[in-house]
Amino acid sequence: MASRLLARYVRLLGRTSSLKAPPAAAARLPPPLAQGRPWAAERLLCEGGAAEKEEVFRTRPVRTQLDDVVDGAAAPEDVLLAWAQHGGNGNQAAHTLVKWTQLTLKTCGPFKGQQTGAATDPRLLDIMDTVAREVSSVWNGNLLSSLRSLWILGPVASQSVVSSVQTEVLWRVRRLTYKQLSFLVDWGAGRRSQQDVAVVNAALKQLELRWTEISDARTVSALISKSQSMSATMMDRLEDKALELAEDFSAEEIRRVCLSLAAQNRRSVPLLRALSYHLLQKPSSEFSTGLMLDVAFAYGKLNFHHSQVFQRMASELLPRVAELHSADVTRCAKSLGFLKWLHVPLFQAFAEHFAANSQNYSTLQICNLILTFARLNFQPSKSEEFYSKIHRALEGALPALEPFLHTDVVWSLCVLQQAKPEHLIPLTQQDHMSRLSGGSAARLENYKQKLLHIAASLQLEHQGHSHTLPVPESSPTLSPTLSPTLSPLQSSLREALQQLVGGRAGALRTGVHTVYGWTLDGELVVDGDNKPVELSSLEAPHLAGGGGDQALPEGARRLAVLAWEFPNFGSKSRDLLGRFAMMKRHLQLAGLITVEVPYYEWLELKTDWQRLAYLKDKMGKAVAEDMAH
Repeated sequence: MASRLLARYVRLLGRTSSLKAPPAAAARLPPPLAQGRPWAAERLLCEGGAAEKEEVFRTRPVRTQLDDVVDGAAAPEDVLLAWAQHGGNGNQAAHTLVKWTQLTLKTCGPFKGQQTGAATDPRLLDIMDTVAREVSSVWNGNLLSSLRSLWILGPVASQSVVSSVQTEVLWRVRRLTYKQLSFLVDWGAGRRSQQDVAVVNAALKQLELRWTEISDARTVSALISKSQSMSATMMDRLEDKALELAEDFSAEEIRRVCLSLAAQNRRSVPLLRALSYHLLQKPSSEFSTGLMLDVAFAYGKLNFHHSQVFQRMASELLPRVAELHSADVTRCAKSLGFLKWLHVPLFQAFAEHFAANSQNYSTLQICNLILTFARLNFQPSKSEEFYSKIHRALEGALPALEPFLHTDVVWSLCVLQQAKPEHLIPLTQQDHMSRLSGGSAARLENYKQKLLHIAASLQLEHQGHSHTLPVPESSPTLSPTLSPTLSPLQSSLREALQQLVGGRAGALRTGVHTVYGWTLDGELVVDGDNKPVELSSLEAPHLAGGGGDQALPEGARRLAVLAWEFPNFGSKSRDLLGRFAMMKRHLQLAGLITVEVPYYEWLELKTDWQRLAYLKDKMGKAVAEDMAH
């Protein structure tokens, strides 16, 4: 307040002097006042000694011959010779240590003990001693860089020197800029010694207190990539910053952030959408193969769908498939398989890559490829060549697989209709069932159902081997578990089916668990006029108890009503995934006529009358198609 009053007094004094003083007096006024710019005087009065401080920080020490030689050095020995000849203060010693470390890494590679002789050179020890002795005069940037150099040197560096630099960093941590703090966190991540952890934790604490100062994308991406060191609150703030600065991210920084989110399983949908949008704006030159594989992996791990990004990556990756390694092909296919996203030309290229380079694929990579193709229900155009090499590669390798993986691979071959009896029979034996142990109850139940599907494939698709089947209904380990909850589609469909049969309990079964491991949403038997009939007394070979004792009447047909939910289809597609395509095929081979009710048709029906009419129409068409065949 006093400074403002004084500034106003100066302005008033200037005005009165210009009115009353003679021209000679007016000419002696300070230039800002004479020119009518009183804010300059006000600024100087309010800021006090700020100008002098800026002048102090703008002054740099005079460069010496040591600085010139060190900056122009091409080999570590040149740096040591320069120090021995010229010497220097603590700040110059820190800069010299950093330069020597950089050149040593460049010429000799990482420190693994082979540089022990050089690191114990008296000249280098003198540099480190100078740093420790005059550490208080070392600039912040050189101080942090010298600490990193000492960390790189590892046990070669004197512990007393390291401790001295660490202590100084802890004293100055509040005066470091947020970029210097982020470098410190980046360089010190993963270090285990107590004092190293203390330095990193102090830097993290300062970053959490001053997170609003962060204003560049590079720092944000670097900090997010070290998410294992961050608290949940700091990660939330960094994600907000990343969302704010997403436009400034390079393609490589987007890749780093996506991988970090995937590693921590943080599914930040707004941030992923923003990164996806800005990734699409990047030129093709920035879409490296590694970037596309990593982004596909991250999106698959986080179950994040973005069709435009997938289309762009497919178009960029398709011409490069021939140059990929087998691990890259299986990794990319597996990531897209998790997302249920099928790009036919790309997957066709994957199949051709395997056919041309099958000798380079390991057994595990072949298994992953088969599992992915089965999940998406993808059949290569040259299927004979492809599957012949698959069978040749798996011959003799299947029994050696871990039991759960063995089950997955054979089940996938069933989905693709490529399983042979010699693949199926060993998995229907009791000794294999007993090997499936460990893990959660839900996982075990899932594999028990897969064994039922495998047994169904053997019975329905390889008729001559049905005698080798176990009796699933008599084995308590293979009994299906009732689903505790129903989806809105299932509940409304069952209500409509009850209305269709007029509420007769004996004319409709719902939630039917079959011996094949599949569950029907509804089961009806209709006569020649498509009218539901009583089915409780009729034979039902698809049920564990076999149903009643009466044969199916002449002209009657058994219908299986199946509700296809949104997750049953591929992404942005109306094609069933492999599991449900096999379900439909098995039920048809078992003599049931499938009546399919997809979610995208059922949700358009708003009234009970519309639903009843829809079901009658669906049943009529299904029966007509069966009669036509």
